[in-house]
Amino acid sequence: MTLEDLTQRLRDFAAARDWEPFHTPKNLTMALSGEVGELIALFQWLTPEEAANWRADPAQEFNVQDEIADVTLYLVRLADVLGIDLLEAANAKVDRNEKRFPPLAR
Repeated sequence: MTLEDLTQRLRDFAAARDWEPFHTPKNLTMALSGEVGELIALFQWLTPEEAANWRADPAQEFNVQDEIADVTLYLVRLADVLGIDLLEAANAKVDRNEKRFPPLAR
């Protein structure tokens, strides 16, 4: 599946439920923020070692993947509603970061 396929699937999902009126930039941004908060909560009180071993607990592994999926879906939907090409925007940001943060001399 490509990012375009996922974007279209989310469009179709929202349309089939008449959710487009609710998928405003404000609402999608708030939902995205909430999902990021849920992801943060999964790691909040873990030690660095526990966080690095998140897959050791099957429930934790499921929950982390589920929350990352939620974050991804809201981000893809938000970008679509705003008319932003996510891959283009991300690549442009990496290009800027490569100039701002040159590699360390070794």
